[in-house]
Amino acid sequence: LVFHCSFLILISNAKQVYSIEDSDQCLIGTAEIPVGGIHMDSIVAESALPLKYVAFSHCFRTEAGAAGTATRGLYRVHQFSKVEMFILCRQEESDMYHEELIKIEEDLFSSLGLHFKILDMATGDLGAPAYRKFDVEAWMPGLERYGEISSASNCTDYQSRRLGIRYRPSESPSTTSKKGKTNLAATKFVHTLNATACAIPRMLVCLLENFQQEDGSVIIPHPLRPFMGGVEAIYPKSR
Repeated sequence: LVFHCSFLILISNAKQVYSIEDSDQCLIGTAEIPVGGIHMDSIVAESALPLKYVAFSHCFRTEAGAAGTATRGLYRVHQFSKVEMFILCRQEESDMYHEELIKIEEDLFSSLGLHFKILDMATGDLGAPAYRKFDVEAWMPGLERYGEISSASNCTDYQSRRLGIRYRPSESPSTTSKKGKTNLAATKFVHTLNATACAIPRMLVCLLENFQQEDGSVIIPHPLRPFMGGVEAIYPKSR
């Protein structure tokens, strides 16, 4: 399944995967992998599209080749939790849903008061399955630079061809063979898209560093206060 989702296609990606010794299994680096496998080797009704999923999972990455200050602290870790968005849609609609995912990310990070920018990534920075990818980078005072907190990728039919996920167009006319049998319209591969809603460690970095006050307290952004019992700020313990 990891291979079909194209995370083992490139050597650079393969080095990021934790494999289980004496087994063909490995630990997932993103919820995109198991969610993509839900419809593996299946034909989805066109009327059911788009299929939109949100998944929370623990993620595991070796971070091979990483170095520098980003390897210390919470920015680059081997295990973390993440909320991932995943869409399966008709081929002609994937660009539209790509924009929708980016808008969701914009709304989320704007509501938290983060300073961020959106980058349209160059071809050389794309992973094997991505046709187009946007990265979201937020200001991180500790690093004194912007750091990636999210991304949104349109993989078109790269993953669906390997996973065997297709749909049958409902508007295409059926044909009748000489033997009187009805031939259904040809199937098409769905397009898949994925985007990160929240990578928890990096979100914590942004919130703690951007909203910490001189007295050591941390202001809680308004959208998060209902989930924290109405608490407006976190204060350091008295020494």
